[in-house]
Amino acid sequence: MRLIVDSGSTKADWIAIDDNGKVLFTTQTLGLNPEILESDDIVERLNDRFDILQNKKNATHLFFYGAGCGTDRMKLNLSQTFKNYFPNAIISVEEDTYAAVYATTPKGQKAIVSILGTGSNCSYFDGKDLHQKVQSLGYIIMDDCSGNVFGKELIRKYYFNKMPKDLAEAFEKEYNLDPDFIKSKLYKESNPNAYLATFAKFLIQHKDTEFCKKIIFKGMKSFVKNYIKQFDNCKEVPVHFVGSIAFYLKDELQQTFDKYELKLGNVLRRPIDGLIAYHIANK
Repeated sequence: MRLIVDSGSTKADWIAIDDNGKVLFTTQTLGLNPEILESDDIVERLNDRFDILQNKKNATHLFFYGAGCGTDRMKLNLSQTFKNYFPNAIISVEEDTYAAVYATTPKGQKAIVSILGTGSNCSYFDGKDLHQKVQSLGYIIMDDCSGNVFGKELIRKYYFNKMPKDLAEAFEKEYNLDPDFIKSKLYKESNPNAYLATFAKFLIQHKDTEFCKKIIFKGMKSFVKNYIKQFDNCKEVPVHFVGSIAFYLKDELQQTFDKYELKLGNVLRRPIDGLIAYHIANK
């Protein structure tokens, strides 16, 4: 049994396949980001899904692609946790950008591959290897144009009384905006970045308002300038995306790319389905 996992900070998609590529089961856990979770937290999230718990000794391979796995230390820590949990499996842990590459980029093609979900990331794929110009320092400092940055911006606008009255009223109906509740979520509970990203749904729902348009295009402009334009050949290769922010704001991405003369490539909400085809072809 081969387990293929695509994990962000908010959620992780799991698919189990046999050697012929037949899907044995699919499930979803909370996100498994080793930068913000301890090993015990990860095991607890695995145990919470019966299909995973029941089959942990049956797994022969685990291919894990995850947010927070961009450094050797994080890969090692997470690999050890998985080795203990799946005792008979060969473990492979890669950063989530590789999942995006394998799902969006035809074999041998050169492309810039980006992630816009709870967090954000951007790499250049030369047809074989990934190259990054920007090392992520996490959601507090970076993650331009991500769900958590958009969520933080909405909360700030609301509390600084910069949100239009009609939107503010809708915002109040949609979310618990009690300051003690928000501070508890941000400073006392796990996954504050995932919590912030929940507010991005409001931005997408109201994306046609001038207020939300300004936030969206400001974020996309920042992502292009700080990430994509780091690569000298950014106008020569397609730029692929995965993630819910990119998927639901594809039209806005296209408008932004037209302005900067960039080529928008494939845009997928999640890469997990493409990963199945990749691993069957490369088993």
